[in-house]
Amino acid sequence: MYQIVMNQRQFFNTHTTKNLVFRLEQLKKLEQIIKANEQALYDVIYKDFKKSAFETFTSELALVYHDLKEACQHLKTWGSAKRVGTNFLNFPAKSYIIPEPLGVCLVIGAWNYPYQLTLAPVVAAIAAGNTVIIKPSELSKGTSALMAKLINENFDANYLKVIEGGVSETTELLNQKFDKIFFTGSTQVGKIVYQAAAKNLTPVTLELGGKSPAFITEDCHLKMAVKRLIWAKFLNAGQTCIAPDYILVHQSIAKEFLTLAKAEILKEQFSLKNDNYVQIINDRNVTRLKQLLDPKKIFFGGKIEVENRYIEPTLLQNVTFEDAVMQEEIFGPILPVIAYDTLKNAIDKVNSLAKPLSCYVFTNNQSYKKEILNAISFGGGAINDAVMHITNTKLPFGGVGSSGMGAYHGETGFKCFTHYKSVLDKPTWLELPLKYYPHTAFKLKWIKQFMKF
Repeated sequence: MYQIVMNQRQFFNTHTTKNLVFRLEQLKKLEQIIKANEQALYDVIYKDFKKSAFETFTSELALVYHDLKEACQHLKTWGSAKRVGTNFLNFPAKSYIIPEPLGVCLVIGAWNYPYQLTLAPVVAAIAAGNTVIIKPSELSKGTSALMAKLINENFDANYLKVIEGGVSETTELLNQKFDKIFFTGSTQVGKIVYQAAAKNLTPVTLELGGKSPAFITEDCHLKMAVKRLIWAKFLNAGQTCIAPDYILVHQSIAKEFLTLAKAEILKEQFSLKNDNYVQIINDRNVTRLKQLLDPKKIFFGGKIEVENRYIEPTLLQNVTFEDAVMQEEIFGPILPVIAYDTLKNAIDKVNSLAKPLSCYVFTNNQSYKKEILNAISFGGGAINDAVMHITNTKLPFGGVGSSGMGAYHGETGFKCFTHYKSVLDKPTWLELPLKYYPHTAFKLKWIKQFMKF
């Protein structure tokens, strides 16, 4: 590992990656490789956890293609020096900011969206002019192997390199000195990554998770709220970091919500055979999710096929914040429904928990919307929708507190892997004497005037 990192550092120090034309060529090359191997990408992810070509394109490859296109279109603007104003105290001079790449980066991807969550930050790192070592998740073995093959066979290892493996390989990588670490995964592992980075004062971006609430107020468009929430929750069998983790619904419409939610699940016919549902990633997570189910609180669903790693979309009723299902991020197709009496009580309860990655509000009441948005700290979210905010790259994507640190997507992704170098450029034909000895009251008076004190 040490030699791989050193080789990338040596290549970075040639300044080749700083060239905007070079970056553009690499982005286009990556796009061509993905397009030429789309079918293979579909095949291996289906073997990993039965994710269909439709789901893979819409929730993964389409987002990567969009990132690639946007980076190519805006790279010259993002990567150019920018003039800024100069204060009068520095007259005569000009000031500008130069975006420069951080250096050798480590991107650690996640298994639940193995292409999107691995390649999107890589696109941002390439656009910013870095070299990248990529560590895909070992849990999605097929996608990890294929990404390693496609990148390692088509790019110089001194520029882009995929390293496969599990905990031991990741640990060894984290023992190396990087200029940036980008991690997507659990909060627990995020803390390990953060501790490792701190030893070298390496900046990190942590895309983590948490229990993301969805508020449903009594005045909302309930049928539309149910339609959008059921899709968002059971997309990828609930294995989505920004999925609504639980529902907070006003007690006056709680029963109606459950009835409509059940009908929507039946209508959608979630099934591995219908290509609109996926397996749980492994046996360990099937067991974990099974332990979160209280049979007495199942309103609908609950069927589990351990041998197929299948858990039916499940609705839970009469849930309290003390139940096992509310003690951790679910990350699966289980949706707890909690009825609340007053919005203030519901907000207070959410605020007693760790800050969520996302928050969703279904309401037609402007005061309710403002109250929730002002009171709850979260990474990102939506009003009268769920999950779809991730598709707008003009919205920075990231968490806060236990749900993450830093953000990316679009220009924010470019900034994530960039240092902005500040430069004051001053001519030599004039030098005001104010700052030099002797210090006098007259000089101090003018300095205060210039600095607006």
